[in-house]
Amino acid sequence: MRNLWQPIKTKILAVICLFMLSACSAPDVSLYANNEPKFELEKFFSGSLTAHGILKNRSGEVIRYFNATLEGRWENGVGTLTEEFLFDDGEIQNRTWTMTPDENGQYIATANDVTGFGEARIAGNALFMDYILQVPYKGDTLEVRVDDRMYMVKDGVVMNESVMTKFGFEVGYLSIVIQKVKN
Repeated sequence: MRNLWQPIKTKILAVICLFMLSACSAPDVSLYANNEPKFELEKFFSGSLTAHGILKNRSGEVIRYFNATLEGRWENGVGTLTEEFLFDDGEIQNRTWTMTPDENGQYIATANDVTGFGEARIAGNALFMDYILQVPYKGDTLEVRVDDRMYMVKDGVVMNESVMTKFGFEVGYLSIVIQKVKN
């Protein structure tokens, strides 16, 4: 009787594993191709912007919040975005992104505290980017993978959600609102 049930158990286990793997797969940016308003990177990240956000630990507890000023400019199709973050404990962090278009109409992004580069993929109102960020931690620097998901919710306003992982485990979450400064 045991041998009769073994193939059935194996098939059930395989179906469960496939279901779990498909449930964990992240949506592709192309799902948002028809959404409005369109996320035009050069238009949005040009001029002055502000950002306001929270950082949560892996259990979802808010452990920090911050406000930031951003300034973007474009020259010959290449963008520079300078960011200054002021955290609730008084810490200041600075980041400067360089965004270079690639042959597919997307952008390669590098920054002073990013290992390697991120590829910004844009479709409709969404921008997804994955990169390795160097994070100061207890007098040292940790590298965490950041999965950035930005959504333009109306002209001049972007919501950004990020999941940070280390060794494949989720270790933190960022939620940010980025707004263009009206002149």
